This record gives sequence, C-alpha cells and structure tokens, in this order.
Amino acid sequence: MTAAALPVRFARLVKIEHTLFALPFAYVGALLCEQQVPSAANLFWITIAMVGARSLAMALNRVIDAEIDGRNPRTASREIPSGQLSKVQVWLFCLLSLAVFLVAVWQLDPIVRLLWPIPVAGFVIYPYLKRVTWFSHIWLGIVDGLAPMGGWVAITGKLPWESWALGGAVACWVAGFDLFYALFDVDFDRAQKLHSIPARFGTGGAFHGARFLHAATVILLGAVGIGLHLGIAYWLGVASVAGLLLVEHLLIRPDDLRRLNAAFFTMNGVISAVFLVFVVIEVAT
Repeated sequence: MTAAALPVRFARLVKIEHTLFALPFAYVGALLCEQQVPSAANLFWITIAMVGARSLAMALNRVIDAEIDGRNPRTASREIPSGQLSKVQVWLFCLLSLAVFLVAVWQLDPIVRLLWPIPVAGFVIYPYLKRVTWFSHIWLGIVDGLAPMGGWVAITGKLPWESWALGGAVACWVAGFDLFYALFDVDFDRAQKLHSIPARFGTGGAFHGARFLHAATVILLGAVGIGLHLGIAYWLGVASVAGLLLVEHLLIRPDDLRRLNAAFFTMNGVISAVFLVFVVIEVAT
C-alpha cells in the first residue's frame, strides 16, 4: 500500500461525506444563538471541531466493532476487516482526530474547554451499547444532538432551553433515521444476539418508532422558533424539514425496503442542508 492511498482509505473509513448530516446543524446552533452570522474565526473553528469530533466518533466505532463488522457480509469489506487499514493505524488516527478536536475547542468559548469530555465519552460508549441494549439508537441521537448545542455554547458560553430543544430535535431526527439504517442488519443482529429496535420489535416497530421520533423533531424545531421569535424564513425551513421527512417515510414501507438507501443517505443530507439554508436566510435578513 502506498502512502498516497492512506488518506483515501481514512476518508472512506469515517465516511467523510456524511459529515453533511451533522455539520449543518452545528452551524444552525451557531447562527441561532445570537440570530446573526458568527465571525469567520468562530465558524472556522466550529468546522474544525466538528470534523475532528466526527472523525474520532466514526474511527472509534469502526475499530471497536471491527470483529463484528468482519462477521457481517454487509460490512466485511470495510477497511479494518478487509485489511486495508490496521487497528494500530486507526487508533493513531483516533488520537490525531482527538488532537484536532481539542485544538479547535481551545479556540472557542472557555466553557467549551470544560465540556469537551462529554461528547468524547458518548463516542466511546456508543459502539458497546448494541451489545447490551436497543437504546443504542437513542444514544446515537443524543450524541449527534450535541452538535447544535456545541455550536451554540461555542459562541455564547450559554445553553438556554432553546438550545436544548434544538439539540433534542437533532437527537430525534438522527435516532429516527438510525432505526431505518438498522433494518439493513436486522437478521444479522438477531443471529449475533446484538440489540436493536428492529431486532427486538420488528420492522413494524422500527417504523412506528421512526415516525414518532420524526414527529418530535418537527415539534421541537417549532418550539425553537416560538422561543426565539423567529420569522417566516425559519418557519419555511421547519415546513421543509417536515415535508422532506414525510417524503423519506413515503419512500419505504415495512414490506418494501428497496429504496432504503435513498431514504437514508440522500434524504437526510438534503434535510440538513435545506434547513441550514433557511436559517441562514432568517438571520441574514
């Protein structure tokens, strides 16, 4: 393996393109906390912190789950099980990602320097949860819900209830689409005695849970708009999220999962990007 191939393999390892799911909501928190566009420096360091944090989270997940991934036909071709990257290389990448995250954290509001262990603990705990509880989906949502709260506190040093509602909205959104993602592995999870809501409650249970969580997403986004007295652009953003989530749920049915990839990968990237656009318009006008 050439050194030039390593960056590509690490980018695939952490699915760098999926940063689109979480990064826009970190920006949303930073934009709404003062209802104005933050300084370029703050936006830059929030971006670096998010990239470092997400890279750390994904790399930890991959290295901790390497043996499980190797037994699963869907994931056996991932970088560690297939031998494209060694565990030592990925652990070193984890340390580098943590260092990048911490450098960025130290450029933001001083309170963030005290709070950074919270998301890191969440990253470490998450991969182990599927071994003991189907609560892992909710935990993943909570960890990702820290993104907008992190953007908020990085600017203001405060976490009012609106920031918690925004974090809750993202938590419910992520947990909901993770229920869909878990449908890819429901048979494998049952065979390996791994825990997930689809494995425990069936495909129908996963759909009911996702519908509930995504309805809660829209309600919580609405609460943020009311609490901050936001204008028409924000509410158009909320309406767009509601419409796109409806489309996501119409794309797949419990008896027809053929469009599951489109529902998960395409629609969720669109949702976060569209909502960010409306929030930018709201605070810039």
